[in-house]
Amino acid sequence: MGLLLEIKNEYLSFFTPAGEVKALNDVSLGIDDGEVLGIVGESGSGKSVTAYSVIGLVPSPGKITGGSVSFKGREIQGLAEKEMRKLRGNEIGMIFQDPMTSLNPVYTIGNQIREVILLHTGKSKEEANARVLELLREVGINEPEKRMKQYPHELSGGMRQRVMIAIALACEPKLLIADEPTTALDVTIQAQILELMIELQQKLGMAIIVITHDLGIVASICKRIAVMYAGRIVEYGSVRDIFYNPMHEYTKGLLNSLPQLSDRSRKRLIPIPGVPLDMLEMPEGCPFAPRCGSCMKICLKEAPPEIYKGEGHYASCWLVNRQIQQNEMEGPVV
Repeated sequence: MGLLLEIKNEYLSFFTPAGEVKALNDVSLGIDDGEVLGIVGESGSGKSVTAYSVIGLVPSPGKITGGSVSFKGREIQGLAEKEMRKLRGNEIGMIFQDPMTSLNPVYTIGNQIREVILLHTGKSKEEANARVLELLREVGINEPEKRMKQYPHELSGGMRQRVMIAIALACEPKLLIADEPTTALDVTIQAQILELMIELQQKLGMAIIVITHDLGIVASICKRIAVMYAGRIVEYGSVRDIFYNPMHEYTKGLLNSLPQLSDRSRKRLIPIPGVPLDMLEMPEGCPFAPRCGSCMKICLKEAPPEIYKGEGHYASCWLVNRQIQQNEMEGPVV
């Protein structure tokens, strides 16, 4: 497996009348061929903006102000729109957050899937229609001949989400970005959609980036997790690292706010105190410091470095740095 997508030191801001909103601040991550990566965080943490920056769909007045994005070893940031269109859909597929607003209400399902196939492949209309039926069957939609003639409002939420997956997979991309793929779906349908995504990922061998605020989703399908807060990756590691050995206080807060089915003590859930950071006024130090119960003076004054604790597992936290230094000073127990 080789490196498929690499984001290096990316900065992105929205230049609004109220001021500069620094949406991404020095974001770096990579994903290998066939890997499933989860990006987790609260609303406004920069998860979706990271995805949109990859495919060149950052809404105005957003602008990338630094860093680079490479796909299959090729720099794609700054590509002309014509070149980016060839990449979108063909090499990189995207499942958008809300299928009802992402699907065009005045075109049939078949028309919308067929359009992607005709745009990116040399197939004839008849071949494209056959491919539409094949895709609808692959994503588990019954009576595909009937469904392709229907409009989005005639389908249930789960079926619309399956149609979005069919559109994203129409050209068998190497990378699929799924932005909140189970939002507004009931638990049973969520499980079906996640199972479908993994089944298709294994069949096609593609990589997937799952953007979500639901840690349960990433636990079930992802290999590695990037935890984002205030436009930064505050912790990065394997699923086992994040769930069983979390380092950053924000990650610990997310985990402590989850209900535990095995816990019979009926303990109250512990919410993360405070409110998300105002991105117009970025602090000098750690962005999570105002909400952190373990905040130190240095946290308010200086941005923490990336502290590694094991292979591929790091967190940007001064507290972790202090703990490691104390362990080194104490030395091994004899």
